Amino acid sequence: MPHTTSNPKIHEGRNLKRFREMLGIKQDFLAFELGSDWNQQKISLLEQRERIDSDILEQVSAILKIPAEAIRNFDEEQAINIISNNTFDNCAQPASVFYNSTVHPIEKIVQLHEEKIALYERMLKEKDEMMERLERLITSR
Repeated sequence: MPHTTSNPKIHEGRNLKRFREMLGIKQDFLAFELGSDWNQQKISLLEQRERIDSDILEQVSAILKIPAEAIRNFDEEQAINIISNNTFDNCAQPASVFYNSTVHPIEKIVQLHEEKIALYERMLKEKDEMMERLERLITSR
């Protein structure tokens, strides 16, 4: 069911892509959510279309948790408000999408190395305890 847009400069496919990317959602995920008839290539083609059929646009907007009108009438400021409201107020997306880690990669490697050493030490201790038990078992016979 096609629709008409009052502003001919609006490109709904590009708008859809902008929203999807701002939300950190991959084309594959969107295709999966739309059903078995969809794949990444079909989403890519959809994002190239100037106008998107209303029924498809409604399905996509429900998956992205944004109003279809926002895609039809994309406005950069309005989009940021919609995304921040849906993401932070309703927890529509995991906070990790917007999490900016300050952990230094070298520190993480050092931490993992220390954990590995602690694991080896526990394993050696358990091995020694097992050997002691076996020796006691052998000597008690």
